[in-house]
Amino acid sequence: MHRSAYDTMDKLLRMLKALADPTRVRIIQLLQKRDELCVCEIVDTLQLPQYSVSRHLGILKAAGLVVDWRQGKWMHHRLDPDLSKQDRAVVAAVCARADAEAVHRQDARRLRQHLRPRVKGEVVERKC
Repeated sequence: MHRSAYDTMDKLLRMLKALADPTRVRIIQLLQKRDELCVCEIVDTLQLPQYSVSRHLGILKAAGLVVDWRQGKWMHHRLDPDLSKQDRAVVAAVCARADAEAVHRQDARRLRQHLRPRVKGEVVERKC
């Protein structure tokens, strides 16, 4: 095998390991529904502690699935726009299998409720 084949396989395995956790799949599904989310929005939607969500986001970032940036005091996350077509297909396949579960429908409902304070895509000043 050529070095590039090993690199490709290594990247795929990192992605699959990251997507092997139900919480991380839930986070990816939320990010697929929105262009970006701040940590507080993910925390409120998943009803998990901030440290837990941040840890999972770090794993997703290390796997090359998520990018982040700071805006004021909030950390924003989104799916990596540079994901290849093949990588997007892997993510879509994993998420499609999980999408039918009731917990994901509840997450989508909670996210819609939490995002109501947004005006024209901008976050209205609020406490997270």
